[in-house]
Amino acid sequence: MRRVIPHPGLSVLLALVWLLMANSLSFGALLIGIIIGVLLPLFTAPFWPRRPDVRFRYGIPYVLLVLWDVVIANFEVAAIILFRRNRDLHPQWLVIPLELDTPEAITVFAGTISLTPGTVSTDVSACGKYLLVHALDAADPEAEIARIKQRYEARLKKVFA
Repeated sequence: MRRVIPHPGLSVLLALVWLLMANSLSFGALLIGIIIGVLLPLFTAPFWPRRPDVRFRYGIPYVLLVLWDVVIANFEVAAIILFRRNRDLHPQWLVIPLELDTPEAITVFAGTISLTPGTVSTDVSACGKYLLVHALDAADPEAEIARIKQRYEARLKKVFA
């Protein structure tokens, strides 16, 4: 089965994304989504030296947490923009030490930070042990680093075990 569908989770995700982009639940859209979901991972499998272990039972709650945080952060950033003066902001560069070791996990972690309004990940150190993040307002940089690590990195360690 792994030879036909080398990345089942990716196949399902691709088919769902296709259905969302097609904005249709017709038989044709579903068929094309399944074809894309099967063929794309099949043709790209040789470029994946090792398949990351993803535990979806932890991944789904992680995605829901990130979606919730994106909504809340939008309101927080809107409040900052509307009600705070520039001189009252505390923009900071945060250097986050990484406990994640796979490129896929680090990429998801960096993407999560960039998706959340008010923060953006900008660089991974050459050694792969640190992530450079810019925060719009972080009065206490150490507390912000601890919050990011506890909220996202600790959960991603369970997802990419």
